[in-house]
Amino acid sequence: MSGLLGATPQAIVDIQRDIYLALAEHIKTIANGGGWTDFLTFLPMGIIFGAVHAMTPGHSKAVLATYLTGASAGMRRGLVVSLALSATHVTMAVVIALFSLPLVSLMLGSAGSAPLLEDVSRGLLGLIGAWMLWSVCFRPPHVHGEGEGVAVGFMAGLIPCPLTLFVMTFAISRGVPGAGIMFALVMMTGVAITLSSVALVTVFFRTRMEKLLATRHALLVKISKFVEAFTGLILVVIAMREIFIR
Repeated sequence: MSGLLGATPQAIVDIQRDIYLALAEHIKTIANGGGWTDFLTFLPMGIIFGAVHAMTPGHSKAVLATYLTGASAGMRRGLVVSLALSATHVTMAVVIALFSLPLVSLMLGSAGSAPLLEDVSRGLLGLIGAWMLWSVCFRPPHVHGEGEGVAVGFMAGLIPCPLTLFVMTFAISRGVPGAGIMFALVMMTGVAITLSSVALVTVFFRTRMEKLLATRHALLVKISKFVEAFTGLILVVIAMREIFIR
């Protein structure tokens, strides 16, 4: 994984392309009546595929880091948020692909995008941001509940993974949706690894700062409220920009 983290953008694109082309060949072979053993042997490559793909722009990494910076989540809760985001992000793509005829025309404006789901996702995150702003102004300092974190992960993950959509659509078009679902589930592991890394790094640096300021409780409370308010404002701005300006 350390090698992947140091990969250049072009290397990331090349890795995705090579794995996808190999996957396409395996799916074609299965569609022609064989190759399941080779496909199952190839399946773990989906972890690398998902992890590398999640390093590319998107996947709500900024939203995840922003929320965890302003929330009082520890390492375990940060993992819960990232896992909820990963699972929803990939699952939505699988569901859309499986029910493509009624859903694609409604939700997908172009290949790899989902305007309606993007608006719903950002709108719900905007509500979370507004709640955080209200909380700073009218509530005493508090600990963010795990349920809130799961909700944030779910809302941010409503935007489907475009590459999972492509994989599922290709597998369905060849008459082997099961192969697409299996690869998507393995991809989910890779996506979760990358997003969990983002979550853990964010929580680590936030908690280090909190420890540095632990002897100055009043200052820490003020900074915590400022960061929470700033996080809420950022979430609201993202929601407004995505819905009304995009």
